[in-house]
Amino acid sequence: MARFTHTIGNMTWRFDSLRELMAKASPARSGDYLAEVAAQSDAERAAAQMALADVPLKHFLQEAVIPYEQDEVTRLIIDTHDTDAFAPVSDLTVGGLRDWLLGDAADEASLTALAPGLTPEMAAAVSKIMRVQDLVLVAQKTRVVTKFRNTMGLRGRMSTRLQPNHPTDDPAGIAASILDGLLYGNGDAMIGINPATDSASSIRALVDMLDAIIQRYEIPTQSCVLTHVTSSIAAIERGAPLDLVFQSIAGTEAANASFGVTLKVLQEGYEAGLSLKRGTLGNNLMYFETGQGSALSANANHNVDQQTCETRAYAVARHFNPFLVNTVVGFIGPEYLYNGKQIIRAGLEDHFCGKLLGVPMGCDICYTNHAEADQDDMDTLLTLLGTAGINFIMGIPGSDDVMLNYQTTSFHDALYARKVLGLHAAPEFEAWLARMGIFQQQGGRLSMGNELPPAFRQALAQLA
Repeated sequence: MARFTHTIGNMTWRFDSLRELMAKASPARSGDYLAEVAAQSDAERAAAQMALADVPLKHFLQEAVIPYEQDEVTRLIIDTHDTDAFAPVSDLTVGGLRDWLLGDAADEASLTALAPGLTPEMAAAVSKIMRVQDLVLVAQKTRVVTKFRNTMGLRGRMSTRLQPNHPTDDPAGIAASILDGLLYGNGDAMIGINPATDSASSIRALVDMLDAIIQRYEIPTQSCVLTHVTSSIAAIERGAPLDLVFQSIAGTEAANASFGVTLKVLQEGYEAGLSLKRGTLGNNLMYFETGQGSALSANANHNVDQQTCETRAYAVARHFNPFLVNTVVGFIGPEYLYNGKQIIRAGLEDHFCGKLLGVPMGCDICYTNHAEADQDDMDTLLTLLGTAGINFIMGIPGSDDVMLNYQTTSFHDALYARKVLGLHAAPEFEAWLARMGIFQQQGGRLSMGNELPPAFRQALAQLA
């Protein structure tokens, strides 16, 4: 392993491995202090960042932060690395890559071409030496477009996952939240439920319910029940009308094992989803959720900093051509991201790194009730991510999930972003909203409908 040094005045800082250098160069966050891998002073952090900037990108192909022999995620990263795509930046350092990314040569076409040539560790490294504005500027240059029953990720558009969770999976409660969300223009990314139980019968009932709603109202979207991938496989084998296959993933083999998954199991889920052929526009059907701190919480981080672990999860995700990847940024708690500042920075890093690696990134802009954060922080992150070109955010009734007990973005927040930033829904969904009389949008001017759409009026009348 290489030793890295940087001298400030008469003080020389030494870092014994790439893993240590990356950890010490990370912006301060509580999870890295908990893991005892963080820099012990601002001076040490600055020295590590300066040393990291001088590391050749080729070095990341020679020294793994987790040994090749010990971790299947490392093996995936190395074995699938595209040397031809890497060639345009192969002679650069981390600092040189930052300069190149900020320059005019790094346009959408060149960034798309580069994505298979970057390893997650390269992306994580360059993010550690970038300011907030740098993360936003580079991320907005490129788009990652995916398709299932509609189109995600186009420039000038931002989609939402309508999350109608209910603590008892009550159909009436779920239906009410779905109606509420649709009337605010939410749900083009998916209608996605976290089930209260993981029983086969409950999963099947939810899948059937969501499919019935989508088919009845001819909504150009897709459904997802966020159950374990093996439960999705079982549901598919029983003939369930399942759209997106979900799984939480992390950036190390051991952390994924704590979720009960391997790359082989994910491949089985992917193939099972493909076998249904339910996509009308495309076959991107995997939905992954991630979050900084998950590897550490499973005692599976190998002394790697939490942001680098998180970025490695995106290599797992991109291997399966996902429809969407969601960093649930503040959900895991203040032990890992202590306050609003840390959550904001982490969300922007995750989005930047995912986009750079060619992953269709979304973000659950959220925090737990015991974190030192509030909705002002979430407004800030929402505005920054909307500017940076994020693929989707969450849409939750009143921003307070009654089942998961955390604070996130509301139906109204999506309207705010669309009005202020001129962002539109997915084109197919936008046309449906206009056809239903829910709302029409011209740039930032959004005209809401004056009455309940007739189709929904009929449904409510039947319940009365």
